[in-house]
Amino acid sequence: MPSRPAPFIVRDARADERDAVRELTLRAYGEYATVMAPASWAGLDGAVRSALAFDGPVDRIVAVRDESLLGSVHLFPPATDAYGHLAARAPWPELRLLAVAPEGRGQGVGRALVEECARRARASGAAALGLHTSESMRVAMSLYERMGFERAPDADFQPPGAELVRGYRLRLG
Repeated sequence: MPSRPAPFIVRDARADERDAVRELTLRAYGEYATVMAPASWAGLDGAVRSALAFDGPVDRIVAVRDESLLGSVHLFPPATDAYGHLAARAPWPELRLLAVAPEGRGQGVGRALVEECARRARASGAAALGLHTSESMRVAMSLYERMGFERAPDADFQPPGAELVRGYRLRLG
């Protein structure tokens, strides 16, 4: 009988983990290079790299097992320009860049990171938590929907030549 993996913890990323978070995120999102149309992939890759370089206020949250990084997510405060000129500023926190290392998948890492974002958003008094995901990210969309996120078509946007980026919202009341 296979043994269960050791538990992981969810915590704020340390400043010295920023490069590791970047590497994990780029590796996780890199899978879409072979799934998306080239123009869509170029748009997503550029958006991910830009968001990773963002130096404004953002919670960088990680899931770690024995100092090994399993996943990460960024939680942007309300009214932050989380998507540059592509999307309107949301009046609630915005979850971005959810990434789980291949070796961490299927263990609840993504769910735990999203739950931590929802917990922090509730604690801040937010009425909702928003996110956006591309049409190719079917596993992510399924996770969000199972967790109670609802489609928010009013928040959709479509970068030139790229896939539709779908808005989702979790009501926190």
